[in-house]
Amino acid sequence: MPRKAAVLAAAVAAGCVAVSACGSVQMGAAAITGGTRISSETLTNEVANLNAAYQTDRAKKVSPQLAVGQETQQVLTWLIRFQITDKIAEQHSINVTSRQVDQQYTHLRNEALASKVTVPEYVSAGGALPPDLVPQFARYSAILTELQNRLTGGKTPSTTAEENQLAAAFEHDQCVASKSLGVNVNPQFGEFDYNSYSVVVAPPTLSANQSPSKAASVRLTPPC
Repeated sequence: MPRKAAVLAAAVAAGCVAVSACGSVQMGAAAITGGTRISSETLTNEVANLNAAYQTDRAKKVSPQLAVGQETQQVLTWLIRFQITDKIAEQHSINVTSRQVDQQYTHLRNEALASKVTVPEYVSAGGALPPDLVPQFARYSAILTELQNRLTGGKTPSTTAEENQLAAAFEHDQCVASKSLGVNVNPQFGEFDYNSYSVVVAPPTLSANQSPSKAASVRLTPPC
């Protein structure tokens, strides 16, 4: 996705997508991505950090912009997206420098200032991102910015057709990275949706005489 779209919106082995049928997730894991374990403890701590930030935000009359009550899925989405973007960097031989990461933090700070809020308020209220994950987010943004530069030759898309072409290229790279990681989400916390590259609340367990809907099949299957 283009960096602008990625900022605060806002990425599997074939046939093994975020459902228990793919095999049980390791005990204590919220998700497994490419052999990397995102622990339930890490997820719990980060959700607590986000909720603490929300309390601070509300005291300053700053309201969350995303759906409240889905903090677990929203935070796990970020933790997985960071892994996906690292995979994109690996696949494209992108090695961002500390200077590039710092530039993204500066950009984020300027956006927060323009909105008359602090960086922690901007990322928590604006994108359900725990403020302590800002360094990871800056790296994530730096990788996506470098990818965009490579895809466009450093030029900013100036037409709708060019913007659509860039978005399609981002979508493809995100899909390939996600598929290669074998994203497996613990059903306790939701499932991975390939329409939005996010963790969503899992529907109730199907009864014996039911089968997954066509829409669910599409949602849970990498389109690449």
